[in-house]
Amino acid sequence: MSGRDATHVLDSRRLRRGAFAGVLLRELRSYLITPVAWLFTVIFLLLAGALTFYLGGLFERGQADLQPFFQFHPWLYLVLVPALAMRLWAEERRSGTLELLLTLPIRPWEAVLAKFCAAWICVGVALALTFPMWLTIDYLGSPDNGAILAGYLGSLLLAGAFLAIGECVSALTRSQVIAFILTAAICFLLLMAGYPLVQEPLQALGWPALADALSELSLYVHFNAISRGVLDLHDLAYFILTIAFWLTACVIVLDTKRGA
Repeated sequence: MSGRDATHVLDSRRLRRGAFAGVLLRELRSYLITPVAWLFTVIFLLLAGALTFYLGGLFERGQADLQPFFQFHPWLYLVLVPALAMRLWAEERRSGTLELLLTLPIRPWEAVLAKFCAAWICVGVALALTFPMWLTIDYLGSPDNGAILAGYLGSLLLAGAFLAIGECVSALTRSQVIAFILTAAICFLLLMAGYPLVQEPLQALGWPALADALSELSLYVHFNAISRGVLDLHDLAYFILTIAFWLTACVIVLDTKRGA
């Protein structure tokens, strides 16, 4: 490779890194200047606190843990995360800026990853603001801090899976309402696949193989294992692969639309 070619490659890489950072910062800025992130954070904190202390009976249980806190996260995310993710690409298509974004010196997968990371950071900040609950439990008792830390990790991974699904669905349509409904429906099915309400009838009908297959696909089953403090490589790999699968699907959708 000649010196000129090497310089050209380096310049291209710098441009792509700059474009990736630009998309990431653009998304983060949009969350700060619009009510989306603030509403997400406030509603998440209020509902998480109310459900944990009133329905979960955090203090009445007499146990120093945050299980009542984590058990409501799948259902909070089921409503809140699709609302956060629905605008990621649907808004770009509606406003006509999708074509402009894809003309930047950035690969589609880098744009998808930048938008995903921005939304995930937003969720992570909201989750981090619940830290006083951990401090309260730690002050009142002697909790298993390793299990609580695992619960936070599981919650963040669950939110990431929801966001990846939501971003892919958002790339399919220009309607944010449709993106919200479809994302919530897919996430609901992936949660319910591991619930006893679905598992027990299948076992009773003599279909244990189908029950086990659905259990393996269930977001709830893998999140529940991690939130109880069991950091199994199988569960971690499930979330990583789920996020990677839906982000890859999103890239394919965008490539298809750009080619059309």
